[in-house]
Amino acid sequence: MTNINRHLIALFGATASGKTSIAVEIAKHYPVEVISADSRQIRKKMSIGTAAPTIDEMSAVKHHLIAIVEPNDPWTVEEWLRRAAIAANDIFSRNHIPLLLAGTGQYAWSFLDGLKIPSVPPDSEFRSDLEKIAELEGANVLHEKLRQIDNASADRIDYRNIRRVIRALEINHFTGRPVQPLMKTPPDFSWNIIGLDWDRSDLYDRADRRAELMYEIGLIEETNNLIKEYGTEFEALKSIGYAQSKDYIKGLISKEKAIELTQLDTHRLIRMQDTWFRKDNSVIKWVEGNNPKSVLSAIEHIVGKHVR
Repeated sequence: MTNINRHLIALFGATASGKTSIAVEIAKHYPVEVISADSRQIRKKMSIGTAAPTIDEMSAVKHHLIAIVEPNDPWTVEEWLRRAAIAANDIFSRNHIPLLLAGTGQYAWSFLDGLKIPSVPPDSEFRSDLEKIAELEGANVLHEKLRQIDNASADRIDYRNIRRVIRALEINHFTGRPVQPLMKTPPDFSWNIIGLDWDRSDLYDRADRRAELMYEIGLIEETNNLIKEYGTEFEALKSIGYAQSKDYIKGLISKEKAIELTQLDTHRLIRMQDTWFRKDNSVIKWVEGNNPKSVLSAIEHIVGKHVR
């Protein structure tokens, strides 16, 4: 393999679909480096609850955008896109292939589509006020607030997707304007997408086993350490696994209940991810998630087209 065009390969798959282990296998055959498109794995000191790649896995294949900010640091899609572009260019400069591991669909599609995200930093106090409205009055009430000021965004965003509703309200609040349709600038590289297709019940089983393992290897201790250092109110502590562990630490639920709720929330996440990843099925090459050979075959076909 001599010279590689500026071509990126994206591996789409829901949580627990085995993206990291497959990336390690791919790295045995091709000069790839991983760009992690995961909104939680960017954070330090949260390796257990985010199922971050292990030291051995990161030794087997170089990873970018893993554990790069503190647990309580503000973070935006825009900042991830900026850093992902830097990482991709860095990888191309070594004549290697960027392998985008897509756990967060919004990150991955925004990067591949060349979307320009509004430059509005998150405001934790503003968000907290809106979250209280959703909790006390219902998500539909929050969605109606959005409709009153930005009908087009309300039409685009499902009322149950509270985070997106809050983000749209936040942008409107700080810019004084509705969220504009996002501008696109095609990226300066070509790309292909491989999707890991799993039977839903099998994927749930894998996710359930992984949740149990997280608690076995110290998720509660990891959460407790985060609380001691950063308090209980930062955004990342509200995510799956940490929220349930926090409730256990506070004595609100049993450990068994924490595991059960973590599993149920992970099932919901898988369904949401599936919606993101099948947004544009025609450009995704779906392969059996439990068959690494089929993934390698798809990679071989792509690499063959983009090596000169």
